[in-house]
Amino acid sequence: MEEITHKGRIVAIDPEITTIEIISEAACAACHAKGLCSLGEQQVKQVQVRTSAWTPRQVGDEVEVVLKKSMGYKAVFIAYGLPLVVLFVALMLLNALGVGELYAGLGAIGAVILCYFVLFLFRNKISKDYSFFLK
Repeated sequence: MEEITHKGRIVAIDPEITTIEIISEAACAACHAKGLCSLGEQQVKQVQVRTSAWTPRQVGDEVEVVLKKSMGYKAVFIAYGLPLVVLFVALMLLNALGVGELYAGLGAIGAVILCYFVLFLFRNKISKDYSFFLK
């Protein structure tokens, strides 16, 4: 099974949810000259992982957060691929209906906004499909 793993640190533990802080670094973040070129970026992200209350973990422990690679591809498709398909389909459909270019473009952008709004409404249902694990 192919997995995507990130190292993180436990910042909070609840009976069923453990909050992990992950530091995402750019490829050049370890370079000794990163302060001069300003290309090295670090982003701190927090992920909530369902865990058992009986797991012996403490705040500050180093852990690995794991996600199946197929779930990562699915997330990329939902976030980027689906809105792109909606944009092209709406643009082609509006052009085929004889709508002017300006209104077809605005309508396609409106369709993408609607697509993201629908994804926002279903965010809780979608998030249940993505489960992180601790290693």
